[in-house]
Amino acid sequence: ATFRRDNPDLVVLDLNLPGMDGLDVCRAIRRESDVPIIMLTARVEELDRLIGLELGADDYITKPFSPRELVARVRAVLRRVRGGVQSPNVIMAGGLEIDLKGHRALRDGEPIHLTRIEFELLTTLAQHAGQTLSREQLLERIHGDAAVAGYDRSIDAHIRNLRRKIEADPTDPQIIQTVYGVGYRFSDDG
Repeated sequence: ATFRRDNPDLVVLDLNLPGMDGLDVCRAIRRESDVPIIMLTARVEELDRLIGLELGADDYITKPFSPRELVARVRAVLRRVRGGVQSPNVIMAGGLEIDLKGHRALRDGEPIHLTRIEFELLTTLAQHAGQTLSREQLLERIHGDAAVAGYDRSIDAHIRNLRRKIEADPTDPQIIQTVYGVGYRFSDDG
């Protein structure tokens, strides 16, 4: 709850948290956000670092470390992330303007009336433009821990409705493309 409310620019995550596993926390954060994560740990084994990085950490620092090293790593990660990123509040792609804070979308300056789920799907896909996301990944991003296995095909109906609202020709989608057998991809060339 604190993570969603504070909307941090970067997370420094100690893997040795009291009462919970830091790797599970990393996985939960990554499900909801692409915020940069630097993991702190006393674990020095290469396998531990690899697992942390595979779960979505952007950097990994082992204890003990100097405060200067941590500050340098934070700056480096933020520099990498901010280097090619647009304003986090508005996504401009494929002729669309998606206002994350205002929770609205425009196509060629005209408002598009979207349901909450359609808006969540659109923002999730646009934030991962060029990447193919499976139905399961989309379902998990929309519903989080409440996602129900076996309902991943409901995403197809939401995508179909969303395409009717944003595509020039919904029968030949250019913005939200189907990757057969895998899922969906947002093309910002649309």
